[in-house]
Amino acid sequence: MTTTPLPWARLLLTGAAGTLGRVLTPPLAAAASDLVRSDLPAALAAVPGPDTMPCDLADAAAVRRLLQGVDAVVHLGGFSVEGPFAPILQANIVGLVNLYEAARLNGTRRIVFASSNHVTGCYEQGRDTDPGEPPRPDGFYGVSKLFGEGLASMYHDRYGIQSVCLRIGTATVEPPDRRGLSTWLSHADLARLVLACLRAPDVGFTVAYGVSANTRSWWNTPVNRAAWARLGYQPQDDSERFAAQVEQLLLPEGPQRRLQGGSFLGIGPFDDTPSP
Repeated sequence: MTTTPLPWARLLLTGAAGTLGRVLTPPLAAAASDLVRSDLPAALAAVPGPDTMPCDLADAAAVRRLLQGVDAVVHLGGFSVEGPFAPILQANIVGLVNLYEAARLNGTRRIVFASSNHVTGCYEQGRDTDPGEPPRPDGFYGVSKLFGEGLASMYHDRYGIQSVCLRIGTATVEPPDRRGLSTWLSHADLARLVLACLRAPDVGFTVAYGVSANTRSWWNTPVNRAAWARLGYQPQDDSERFAAQVEQLLLPEGPQRRLQGGSFLGIGPFDDTPSP
C-alpha cells in the first residue's frame, strides 16, 4: 500500500478508539503529516498518545474546538450498532450536525463519513444494489446514516465541503457467515478505500459502498464501480477464499436471512408497550 503523503496538513480521525479506528490509525498515521485522534474520554484512555483529543460529539462547543485547524476528517465516531433511538439521535444525528457545523466554521474542506450498508438493508439479499437507488434503511441506525448522507449533500451544495459517504459493509478480519461473503470489507481494503477518499483530487459529494472485490458482492454495480473509479479505489481482496468455512453459517429464518441488513433486522423493537 502506498505511503504517499496526504494532501491535508491536519487530519482528524473520530471514533479512533473503536475497532475500525484502531485499524485505520497506523495507515493514516503513516500518510498524514499531522493526525489527531479523537473519541469519548473513557474510550480514548485505552489508546493514549500525544495526538489524542477527547471530545463528546454531542457537545457543539467541544466539537468546534476539536476541528480548529483541521483540513480533513475521517469520521467514524458515533453509535455503531442498531439500538434504541435516543442514543443514536445524540451520537449519529446531533453529533454529525455539530461536526459539519464545526467544519463550516473552521474551514475544513473534506469529510470521509462512515455511512453504512444498512441505509439499504431492506433490499433482498442477492439483488444488485447501487448507490443511486432509493434508500431502504433497516432500523434506527440505518436511518441515522441516511440522515448523515443528506446532511453531507446539503453541506456540499451550500458550503462546498466535499464529502465521501462510505456505505461500509462487514469490516471484519474474516467474513462471519454466508451473508459476509457478499458484504465483506477486508481491513486492508478499508485502508485502501479511506486513503483513496483522502487522496482523490475532487470528490464533490460521493456515495459509494465500502466492500472488497467479492465474487458474490451485491454492490459491484456499474454505478458503484464508477464511484470507486472517481475515488481511485481498487479493492484487492475477495471473500471467496473463506467460502468453505462460512457458507453453512446462516442467520435465523426471516428478515435476517432474507434481507441485506442481516442481523440488524433481528434487533428491536425497543418498546413493547401496547397501544391503548
